[in-house]
Amino acid sequence: MRRVTFLLVAIIMALLVPQSINARTGVTYSPGASEFSIETNVDAQQVKLRIYKAGLGGKPVKTINLKRTQKGGTLWQTTVKGDLKGMFYTFDVKYNGKFMGECPGIWATAVGVNGKRGAVLDMTETNPEGWSADSRPFIAAKDLVIYEMHHRDFSIDESSGLEHKGKFLAMTEPRAIEHLKELGVNAVHILPSFDYASVDETRLDEPQYNWGYDPVNYNVPEGGYSTDPYKPEVRIREFKQMVQALHKAGIKVILDVVYNHTWNIEGSNFQRTRPDYFYRKNADGTYSNGSGCGNETASEREAMRQFMVESVKYWVDVYHIDGFRFDLMGVHDIETMNAIRKAVPQDIFIYGEGWSAGSCAYSGELAMKANVSKMPGIAAFSDEIRDALRGPWDSNSKAAFLGGVKGNEESLKFGIVGAIQHPDVDYSKVNYSQKPYANEPTQMIAYVSCHDDMCLVDRLKASVKGITTDEIIRLDLLAQTVVMTSQGVPFMLSGEEMLRDKKGVHNSYESPDSINHLDWNNLERYPQVMDYYKGLIAMRKAHPAFHMGSADMVRRNLDFLPTENCLVAFHLNGRNVPGENWGDIYVAFNAQKRARTIEIPEGTYTVVCRSIKCNEAGMGTVRGGKVTIPAQSALILHN
Repeated sequence: MRRVTFLLVAIIMALLVPQSINARTGVTYSPGASEFSIETNVDAQQVKLRIYKAGLGGKPVKTINLKRTQKGGTLWQTTVKGDLKGMFYTFDVKYNGKFMGECPGIWATAVGVNGKRGAVLDMTETNPEGWSADSRPFIAAKDLVIYEMHHRDFSIDESSGLEHKGKFLAMTEPRAIEHLKELGVNAVHILPSFDYASVDETRLDEPQYNWGYDPVNYNVPEGGYSTDPYKPEVRIREFKQMVQALHKAGIKVILDVVYNHTWNIEGSNFQRTRPDYFYRKNADGTYSNGSGCGNETASEREAMRQFMVESVKYWVDVYHIDGFRFDLMGVHDIETMNAIRKAVPQDIFIYGEGWSAGSCAYSGELAMKANVSKMPGIAAFSDEIRDALRGPWDSNSKAAFLGGVKGNEESLKFGIVGAIQHPDVDYSKVNYSQKPYANEPTQMIAYVSCHDDMCLVDRLKASVKGITTDEIIRLDLLAQTVVMTSQGVPFMLSGEEMLRDKKGVHNSYESPDSINHLDWNNLERYPQVMDYYKGLIAMRKAHPAFHMGSADMVRRNLDFLPTENCLVAFHLNGRNVPGENWGDIYVAFNAQKRARTIEIPEGTYTVVCRSIKCNEAGMGTVRGGKVTIPAQSALILHN
C-alpha cells in the first residue's frame, strides 16, 4: 500500500511540475563513452542519432535510436560506448510519420564545416596556453569606450599589415593590439562571430562577405574566421586566443548576438527539433516577422528563454566574453532580458537595439527603448543623439546639426545627459523620445554611426551639399566630440579614426571587400584625425566629469548654457565629482560655418580641445567672458 501511495504521489508531482528544457543538451564526452541528448516537442515519435567520421559527406558509421527519458516526455537520450573524440553526429526527429532532417540540435558547441554536423571534442584540449589564467578586465560600464568591429573589415586589406587577414587571429597580432591601445578604446564589440549561414566555409579561397546576422549554430564560433573550418577544435581555440590577447591588453570583448531570428525556418535547428515552438505566429497562422528577416523567435516561451539565458552564460563561462550587444532587442520580451541580466555577473555589459524591424506577434511588454527603465543594468542605443547629429534614419540625404540644420539642439542635449531626466532638457522638442527612458546614463549608448546605415563620412557627403575634405574632417571630429563627452556609454565604428568611407553604400552587409575594408593608409593621409580621436578618448577616460555614471550626479553637476540654433554648450562642475582634478569645465559645439561665441564667468581657462586638436595637457589659455568657438568644431576648456 505504501508503495502504491508513493507511486501515485510521484505521478501527481510529475504532472504538476511543468517540463522545462534540459539546458545545454547535445553531447557530453568522455573517453569511455559519450552521452547524447536532445529536447523535442511532446508529440515527437522517434529520434535517430547518426555518427559520422567527417563533418561533411560520407555515410554514417552508426545509427542509434534515442530513448525518451520518461513516458510522454520531451527529453531523449542515449549513451554510445567507446572513444568518439573526433567523430561527428546529427539528430533526426520524426513528427507525424516524417523525419524533419538531420541537424546538430540547438545546443551544439562544436561543429564540422558549414555547421551541418555536431562534433565530439574534449573541450579542455581547445584551450590555448595560459587560458586558465585568463580573466576579464574589470571596467565599469561608465568607463567603457566601445569599438565596433567586423573581423574581415579590420584586417583584410594589405594596408593593415596583418598576417591573418579576415581571421580571429588577426586580433592577436601586435599591430592590431597596439593600434587599439594607442586609440584608447577599452572594449571591442565584434559583429556576429557564431556559426552563420551566408559564408560557405568550403570556399574560403573565394571572396565572400557577410555581416553574419543569419544564425545557424549559436554556441560555436564561425568557421570562416578560423584558419581551418574543417577541424572543429581550430575555430574554438583561435577564438579563445583572440579573447586572451585582447584581455592581456586590458580590452573587453563584447559579442554581437542575434537571438531574435534564425537564418531561415525550415532548415533551422530550432524547427528541425521542435517545429513551430521557437517561432511566433500571427493570428492567421503565418509566421510573424518583427525581425524583418522572415521570422521572429518567441523569447517568452520557456525553452527559448532558457536557451537564451544558457547560451549567454555559456559564452561567459567557456569563452570569457565580457558583454553582449543584442540585435533587435525590441523583439525580445522584458522578462527574458531581465533574466539574462540576472544570470550573469554584474560586470558583464549588456545593451541592444531598442527597437524591432516590424510588428511582433506578442501582446506583452517588449524590450523596446521606451522600456529600458524597466530593465536595470541594460542599455539601448540612442538614435536621438545619432539622428540629431547626422540626420533622420529614413533619408540619407537629409542633414541635421552637423549640416547646420536648426531644431536638433534639444535632441542633442537629451543624448548629452544620457537619456535621463534632466531639468535643462525640453523633452517636447526631442526627436523620438518625449520623455527620458534611462534610469542611469549608463543605460544609453551614444553613437553617430555603426556597421548599419551609412558610415559617418558617407553620410556627411550625402547630406551636406558641396562638402570639402576639410569640412568632412571638422564635422567628423565635432560629431565624435559630442559622443565622447556624452554621459552615456560612447560607441564608435571601427575605421572612423581612419576617416573611413564605404563608397556611399547604405547597407553593405554583403558588399565586397572593396567597399567594407579599412584603408590603413588613411592613418598617414589624415594623421590629424587619429591624433584627435586619441586625445579625445584619453581626455574622457582621464576625467570622471565626462562619465559620472549616476543620474543624480549628472543632474547636480551638468547644466546647459543658453541654446542657440546649431550651438549647444554645457558646464560641468568638476569640484563635486570624485576623482576629478578640473574645476569648471565648459564644452561647446558649433555646427555653423562661422565662428560663434558663448559667455562664461571671468577667469583664466586652459583650452584642451579646439578646432581639429584635442590635448588633455592643454593648448594655451583664454580669458573668461565671451569666448569663441571656431566654425564647425568643438571647444573644451577648464579652470
